[in-house]
Amino acid sequence: MNTTAEAVAAADTKLTSFVLGGGCFWCLDAAYKVLRGVASVECGYAGGQADTAQYKRVCDGDTGHAEVVRITFDEREIPASVILDAYFTMHDPRQLNGQGNDIGTQYRSVMFYSDEDQKTQFLAAAERAANLWDGEIVTAFEELEEFFIAEEYHQDYFAKNPSQGYCLVVAVPKVNKVRAKFMEYAR
Repeated sequence: MNTTAEAVAAADTKLTSFVLGGGCFWCLDAAYKVLRGVASVECGYAGGQADTAQYKRVCDGDTGHAEVVRITFDEREIPASVILDAYFTMHDPRQLNGQGNDIGTQYRSVMFYSDEDQKTQFLAAAERAANLWDGEIVTAFEELEEFFIAEEYHQDYFAKNPSQGYCLVVAVPKVNKVRAKFMEYAR
């Protein structure tokens, strides 16, 4: 049962969610969790059908899915533009269908928009990113049909496996980059 104070607090909260893909979802998950105002990060799949939204199928690279995260954040604590600028900081938006050694369409740089306002925000963020990167930004912009939550063992993977090799070599540098660039928003 909500008290009046809880109801007022809920009404004052402006939670927004973005679904973004930029390589392995473990890295994006870990990097976004260092930012204040991020209420939750969920690893999942988008771009394909429900019957192929399983890790082993998505890894084949032929399902249409991308590994994505759904970031839910409070715009009173962190602007949407910071969430999007962090996205373009933590992955290389110039690499087509992959990130580093993670190759395949499931690792593509992609922003799934839920409405025209989000699409406009995403396009503006890509324009800002073009000033940071040499070369063409190849990030795709796709309408979000559905977000499928990934298997439980993918959720909070970095937090659960901080000394795992992939986490140390790939995720830690991305986390450190986001912390350094967005220090005023770091937890």
